[in-house]
Amino acid sequence: MMSPTRSSPEENNYQGWRGIKRAFATPSALTMLCLGFGSGLPFLLVGATLSTWLRDTGLALSAIGLVSYASFFYVLKFLWAPLIDRYPLPFLGRRKGWLAVSQLLLIIALTGMALLGPGSSLLIFVMLAGLVAFAGATQDIVVDAYRIEIAPVESQAALAATYILGYRFGLIISGAIALYLAELSGWTNAYLIMAASIFIPLFAGLLSKEPAAQALTIREIRIGDAFIKPFQEFFSRNGLSLALALLLFVGLFKLPDQMIGVLAGPFYLDSGYTKADIATVSKLYGVWIGIAGAFLGGLCIAAFSLRPMLVVATIAVSVSNIAFLLMAQYPAETWAFFAAISADNLSQGFAGVVLVAFMSSLTNRNFTATQYALLASLANLPGKFVGGLSGYMVEATSYSAFFILSTVSVVPTLLLLAWIWHQVQPDKQT
Repeated sequence: MMSPTRSSPEENNYQGWRGIKRAFATPSALTMLCLGFGSGLPFLLVGATLSTWLRDTGLALSAIGLVSYASFFYVLKFLWAPLIDRYPLPFLGRRKGWLAVSQLLLIIALTGMALLGPGSSLLIFVMLAGLVAFAGATQDIVVDAYRIEIAPVESQAALAATYILGYRFGLIISGAIALYLAELSGWTNAYLIMAASIFIPLFAGLLSKEPAAQALTIREIRIGDAFIKPFQEFFSRNGLSLALALLLFVGLFKLPDQMIGVLAGPFYLDSGYTKADIATVSKLYGVWIGIAGAFLGGLCIAAFSLRPMLVVATIAVSVSNIAFLLMAQYPAETWAFFAAISADNLSQGFAGVVLVAFMSSLTNRNFTATQYALLASLANLPGKFVGGLSGYMVEATSYSAFFILSTVSVVPTLLLLAWIWHQVQPDKQT
């Protein structure tokens, strides 16, 4: 009898430039490209694109603002992530089952939004939008867990890069393309096409392999423990001080970028740029620069390891904000707009991959969905609160002063990174 084929250490080595091609060429990378597309697609369909549809029908701005709270499911997804870890569905597998269910819900809810429209019954329409947000957030939970469990930690940067590439493709389709479709053939057809696009990640998930079963028997965990054990394990493994420092570091990592995110659109308009300028430079050109940044992050992690890239990414997220001073000093100048968007999106794409890889390294594979959902929620939560105060900050000072403030807001993050530097090994995973 022939012995089973075993992969050589060389085949499992994803470090260094020689391992980069191997990491990006794995079947899992192609799967994550499609799943990333599925994760990115519904985000704008309950966000900016939905707001445009509602305004196009004459809905008041105050009402549109209230409807936007439907997307808050994306911040709260850690609340039901333990159930996904605890209860595998009786078909397809622990991850693939929940993935298929969430994607089918997306198709149904988006189709319902398309056929109903906000003019028939706004309450039901908003409920369907909430269902889209809930299903999209659930899909994110499963996709993040799948990515961490399907491949070794050494290839996580490559998977994160391809995931973000797919995610940004999803944003292009649900943003610019959806608006073009709405202009040409109406909102109903636009959202029907968006619903049909979910079949791409659905088929990709069905054709993918289920991650290997974990050592812990999930079925034996009581429902109460399903919510407690993931957090208990994280704190016991790291210790109280380090665990809190890690959570705070993740929460503050994107703060410089999140501070200006809410005011970006108004700042562009106040600087004298037209809506066409914003669409071309920010929504199209900027997306491709972000994709380049994501792949640069994946390449650098593979070549130089994760920990030094944490320093580069942390600094890049903040220093890139200085580029917006060019737009403030040279309003309506196209070159200044391109320069600022290039710096901002390149750093965002780079730092996004680094953060995803770092958060992945912090999770225990027995509680992947819950622990990663908690970290991902923390990474976005400060922006929900700080963004609401950013307008007051600008009114009290100026755009230029605000950009400088957002840049120096990185200091606490760097201090935390210095403290945890020798206490964590982000290139190894539990």
